[in-house]
Amino acid sequence: MVSSGSLSSLLALLALAFLSLSASALPRPRTASTTAALKLAVRVNSYGIKNIAAADRARLKVLQAGGSSSVNATNTVTTYTADVGVGSPATYYTLLVDTGSSNTWIGSNKLYKQTATSRDTLHKFKIPYADGSSVSGEEYTDTVTLSSDLVVNSQSIGVASEASQMGGLDGILGLGPVDLTQGLVDDTSEVATVMDNLYTQKTISSEVLGVFFAPASSSDSSGELTFGSYDTAKITGRINYVPVTSVFPASTYWGIDQSIMYGSTPILDETAGIVDTGTTLILIASDAFNIYQTATGATLDKTTGLLQISSDQYEQLSSLYFTIGGITYELTPNGQIWPRSLNSAIGGSTNNIYLVVSDSGDSSGSGLDFTNGYCFLERFYSVYDTTNSQVGFATTEYTYATTN
Repeated sequence: MVSSGSLSSLLALLALAFLSLSASALPRPRTASTTAALKLAVRVNSYGIKNIAAADRARLKVLQAGGSSSVNATNTVTTYTADVGVGSPATYYTLLVDTGSSNTWIGSNKLYKQTATSRDTLHKFKIPYADGSSVSGEEYTDTVTLSSDLVVNSQSIGVASEASQMGGLDGILGLGPVDLTQGLVDDTSEVATVMDNLYTQKTISSEVLGVFFAPASSSDSSGELTFGSYDTAKITGRINYVPVTSVFPASTYWGIDQSIMYGSTPILDETAGIVDTGTTLILIASDAFNIYQTATGATLDKTTGLLQISSDQYEQLSSLYFTIGGITYELTPNGQIWPRSLNSAIGGSTNNIYLVVSDSGDSSGSGLDFTNGYCFLERFYSVYDTTNSQVGFATTEYTYATTN
């Protein structure tokens, strides 16, 4: 259940909102006449990852470094993809949607087809990955088409000449903060992102991205990006905003401050972490994870790297409560388990019950003590507001649903 915190916390939050935002500055909801949305498709473990917890931790290590490296997409178990047009007439490429990186590039699978709008900047780009591999090639600017109403002119794109295979994907649509592009293109301090250009070219009135994911095991396991606003049809409550955290390295990404309780037991005091569409699980600091494991009675499954519980333990499972900006978001027991219908996709046994909360590998105090990944975001709508440097959340029809 979403509930307010103490009266003092609520008053402080309202005071902050009053001082930092005017009503006109708040993102406006998408209306029925607005067609600023991009449909997404979901893929589950296209790369055959054996230990999904280890894969997510590998991604986190790169994010904690706070440098100019990126994260290999093949380390991602649950991925959302979008068909994005490049050139005029457009050739469509299937790209991984990632809020944890910001450069957009193609060429991993389908070759780049130049048109009259293609321009070679003669700049090289290189994005190193945590596993020692990299993607590199030439920077071009070109027309990028997300939908008929979302067209970006002269967008920087990397055209890869060397890249690891991505399970049939063609590249990445980077939706993270622009600072993450620093140092990745020669002779360029940073590169304007797709979101930046949609805003500066006045295609959208606010640099805001709304993200909706349906659970992979639901009847409609799709997602949707809403550019310049958020979709009221996808939420069941109001959007609650919090400022991007000031704590490094979480502040480099879509970072927030939050605390976590398991039932009535505190497991993580308020600290900084991130919201990341490129992470599958919910990662928490090792000390918090140890409390959670003890409280649930779970054991570690070596095959998947996930905690495993019995049917009886599942019946006794308490909710997790994430308090963000004085608002508490409840992750139900069903929201804490991996979809049992997808156990085989991660090398698990059909009848086992696996938890989606995993160990980050570091104690709290690192500056990035949690990652709210896909398994959190499939239960809550999220909004990424560059204009006002804030992140928002709301409940959806799936917040309390039993889908796993």
